[in-house]
Order: sequence, then structure tokens, then C-alpha cells
Amino acid sequence: MTILHVDANSAYLSWTAVALLEKGYELDIRTVPSVIAGDPANRHGIILARSGPAKKLGIKTADSLMEARKKCPDILVYPPSYDLYLSYSDCMYELLCEYSPKVQRYSIDECFVDYEPLRDAPYTAEEAAEQIRKRMKKELGFTVSIGISANKVLAKMAGELKKPDAVSTIYPKEIAEKLWPLPVTELFMVGRATTKKLEKMNIHTIGQLAKCDVSLLRAVMKSHGQLVWDYANGIDFSKVIPNKEIPQKSIGNSNTFAYDVEEREDALHLLLALCERVGLRLRSHGCRAGLVSIHIKTASFFHYSHQEKLPVYYSSTDDIFRVVTRLFDQCWKGEAIRQMGVSVSNLIPEGEVQMNFLEGAGMAQRERLESAVDQVRKRFGERAIIRGCFADGSVAPIQGGVNEGNYIMMGGYGE
Repeated sequence: MTILHVDANSAYLSWTAVALLEKGYELDIRTVPSVIAGDPANRHGIILARSGPAKKLGIKTADSLMEARKKCPDILVYPPSYDLYLSYSDCMYELLCEYSPKVQRYSIDECFVDYEPLRDAPYTAEEAAEQIRKRMKKELGFTVSIGISANKVLAKMAGELKKPDAVSTIYPKEIAEKLWPLPVTELFMVGRATTKKLEKMNIHTIGQLAKCDVSLLRAVMKSHGQLVWDYANGIDFSKVIPNKEIPQKSIGNSNTFAYDVEEREDALHLLLALCERVGLRLRSHGCRAGLVSIHIKTASFFHYSHQEKLPVYYSSTDDIFRVVTRLFDQCWKGEAIRQMGVSVSNLIPEGEVQMNFLEGAGMAQRERLESAVDQVRKRFGERAIIRGCFADGSVAPIQGGVNEGNYIMMGGYGE
């Protein structure tokens, strides 16, 4: 088995840069100190991605904008855009599908490719990776780092060895040379808490972890101890599974609002915008939902939630929103609201449901209408068709995604 791990370099910032250049923007923001961050006015002032020059100034992902501006007062800041990132992610995925029928989108900017089906191809995995790297840069305008190995965890670790715009390998015979000298904190699935536990055991490198008594690790960290020991030794039997073969368990969407919501009408307006994206995602997966949930965080940071099991399975945004409205009225106690979320679960494939006899005709009509709207939005953008209640333009008609705010934002801010 030969696995490629393909990771877009500084994806959000790179994709924003490519989009700006395509629109005639004279500056490539990847060449200057710049970041992608939420709008602090919307309580989202966290760095999501940074350019190389920003990284050299000590700016880190998850820093606040305030911290970033202390290190670089003139830093350029651009808002995130889920629609844009998803379109570039799709382009990356489609290019990779030319090299293998088994491509798994691990996250919006990462994919695993099982190169085994093409073992009879006229080029090796390394040659294919070089082709992919060059084509991403030439055809799509952004760079990727590619790791190659015999399994997923080693391929992912290989991709971290050299960035950006590079191809690296960690085959099993190279583990001792390339993987074991690295700090243990760089191992996949070793976070801050695990690092602290390992350091207390005098384990500082991946090699030390690999040679540690696994029973001791299990005693301290239970099953996670076994997992990180396996990864340190390059053991991983998980397969590359195309996303269409992975059953979806739930779909959720939430947002923190720019102001505390105090009126029911305003809250329902925002919940409808959240339901729009939940419905879009649900239908794009070809699923129906049997359970709808909402959660609310008040201005005083008190959390509560409510859910309802559905008598029939829904995929229509209107049907989901009708249930969400009922749940909201049941659980809201009149407090000022800081954040709300909507999720659907108990999912089944579209073709496995029997239409409800009493409301079947109306339900089918709503679903046909929303399917037609989905097609228009897919072709011309998610805001090509919006509901009339969002026509004043003050509230984004489809909310959520990659830290998008609840107001429509055009261009950068803080420049």
C-alpha cells in the first residue's frame, strides 16, 4: 500500500490570495505580513491562517488580533469565507481524483490518496506526487506539501517534514532516521495535555515514546497511550475511504453573534440563516434527518439545549426550521443570547425513507423547490437566491461554516 497525504499550505490565506489576484488585486498577500481572522466586532478576532512573513514575526494560529498587531501593527487582515474555501477544496479534491479512485477528504485542506490502484501506472508514487505538486501550483495557484508512506499516519507525518511546496517520504525503513528524532509534541494525536504526561515520564522525542514500555503508557493514558505508541512506531491499519462511503452521523452549524440577541423575531431570523446551511449540507450528503437539536448560550455564558425526534425524516430547510422554532419557544427563557446552534442527526440515506401519508404532497413540493434552489446556488453561488426576509442585506442569509460572521463582510478590515 502506498498513501499520499496532500495538505494545502496556509490554505485559508493562500486561497484568499489566489481569489484576490484573480480579481485584479495587485498585491499577493502571501508575500507580506497578513492573516485571515474573524472580525473582532463580531467576537471572532482569532487568527485562522497566516502568511510566511507573518509567521517569521512570531504570529501564531489561534493568536488574537490584538496579539498579532502588537507584533506587527501594520499587518493586513482579511475575513474568512467558507464558500470560497469550499470551492478551492473541491478543486483540489477533483484534481487528486485524476490519480486514484480512492481519495478521502480528511479536512477542508487535507486529503489522503490511496495510490495502490494505480501500481501499473507509468510513474512511481514520488513522480505522481511531484506532478500533483506542480499542477496545484500551476493550475490552481496555490502550493501543497505532500507526504508519502505505506500508511496514513506516516504519510501525514512525512508531509510535515518540509513545507511549503515539497514532497517528502517516511517509509517504514526510514522511521528511525526521520521520525524518531522529532520532538514528541510533533507526533499526530499528541497534544498539549498528552505532551505534559509524556514529559513527566521523561519522554521528549518520538523515538523515546516508541521504545517505551507500552503497558506503562496504557496504565497512564489508557487506550490513548496505546494509540500514540502505535503511531510512534509507524503502526496504522486504517484505510483510505472515499468520503461518499463514510456514513454521516450528524450535521451542525452555530454562530456567535455580533450583539446580544434579545428579541424573539431577531433570534428566529438568525436561526433561519443557520438552518439554511444545515439544510444545504444535509441535501448535499443525500440524507434525511430524524432528530433536530438546538443549543443556546446566553450573554452570561449559561448553556442549554433542546431536541426533538421527528415523526418523519426531513431534508427540507423549511421543515427543519419549523421544528427549530418550536424548540426555541420551548426552551428560551427570555435571556439575552450570545450564541445559537442548530444540528440534525439520526441520518438516513435519501432513498431509504417512506413519504408521510398526511403531509407527503406538501413535503415533496418543498423538497423539489429547495433542490432547484440548491442547483442554482451551486452554479452561481450560495447568495444567488436568498429569502425575502434577508433582502435588506443586514444579516447574512446563510450563516456558519468556517467562522463566518452573522453580517455580510466585503473585502478586508483593519488594513
